[in-house]
Amino acid sequence: MDTTSPAAAPRFSIDCPSRPILDQISDKWSMMTMEVLEQPTRFNEIKRQLDGVTQRVLTQTLRRLERNGLIRRRVLETSPVGVEYSLTPLGESFRGPFICLLRWTIEHSAEVVTAQHEYDERSSAR
Repeated sequence: MDTTSPAAAPRFSIDCPSRPILDQISDKWSMMTMEVLEQPTRFNEIKRQLDGVTQRVLTQTLRRLERNGLIRRRVLETSPVGVEYSLTPLGESFRGPFICLLRWTIEHSAEVVTAQHEYDERSSAR
């Protein structure tokens, strides 16, 4: 009787379609941008609400979210021309799970920071 078990197959294969999507929607700027877009919002207002984001990074983030179908870009016929961003129905459906993750992060951030400090102290003592 063979008691060895076959090697477990990877749970997420290298060509799993979820990998690039998770990579594109789960970075900090994408998640914070999705939170800011509770209503249609112009570029500069999004930038003002995301302290520390550069114009270049915000532009890349918005393009990536638009490409993934989570937000919509609308050119406003104003003088000067403005651009407004809003969530698509797909983006709205993402807000539910995202808000849970955001709340968890806020509620547990002190615990995570404490764990990081404890780890760093243990690591530096090695």
